[in-house]
Amino acid sequence: MSKPEDNADLAEYYNKFNEDKRLDSRHGQVEFITSMKYIHESLEAVADWRKPCEISILDVGAATGRYSIPLAEEGYQVSAAEPIKHNLGRLRQKTDKVSACGDDARRLKHFADNSFDVTLLFGPMYHLHGEEDKLQAFSEARRVTKPGGRILVAYVMNEFAVITYAFKERHILDGEADGMLDERFHCTEAANPLYSMVRLEDIDRLNAKAGLGMSRVKIVASDGPANYMRKYLNALTEEEFSRFVDYHLSTCERMDLMGASGHTLDILFNGKVI
Repeated sequence: MSKPEDNADLAEYYNKFNEDKRLDSRHGQVEFITSMKYIHESLEAVADWRKPCEISILDVGAATGRYSIPLAEEGYQVSAAEPIKHNLGRLRQKTDKVSACGDDARRLKHFADNSFDVTLLFGPMYHLHGEEDKLQAFSEARRVTKPGGRILVAYVMNEFAVITYAFKERHILDGEADGMLDERFHCTEAANPLYSMVRLEDIDRLNAKAGLGMSRVKIVASDGPANYMRKYLNALTEEEFSRFVDYHLSTCERMDLMGASGHTLDILFNGKVI
């Protein structure tokens, strides 16, 4: 696969797609609130009595700063890598509190070894196709993260794509004819050249191959059923929606709900030895 910054389709997609708007929608708020909860949990785990201004975060694939900016406003030292020029430009326009560069997830050339307490990979695994590219992104994240730090990795889940696109939107027959699904109903690269859809076993296999010293703290269903319920969430009152968020946060670590979530967040302990 070519580097994302050289991928005209990916650049064109993000020139048009409004990620901020998605995360501000009701279903997007569920993902954002959940992700921020577990980011803060990870920051607390590595804080060791330090103040926010003494804790460093790297947001890889930061898009326009939906996570970088609020974390910087909380006082954390935040750096961002975003290879899509349109996104990087918008991020820089929004704030001067985040140190942002155009590095690709597979080559974080602006960042030294063991620099960050927490590293976020919230975009790269959505778009990187092929195990080699994903493992290279993992290798770079581990390299720049301090021993004992946390690496948070977001994924798009296979079953959400199959249920919504193949069956809900009735593309199953033409999808199979076009090679978008294999015999196990796993989305192929032909299904979506911009996105890589995974199952839990794919994530586990990737972690196992990523190298010694990295272990899972927990895995979370970032948005659970929210993506399936968009119109119903939009119809809720603010009080009702708040209770849905409470419900989701109380169940988002349940493994029996994990695989069908739209997105998952894998939280890893970087136990490398230096």
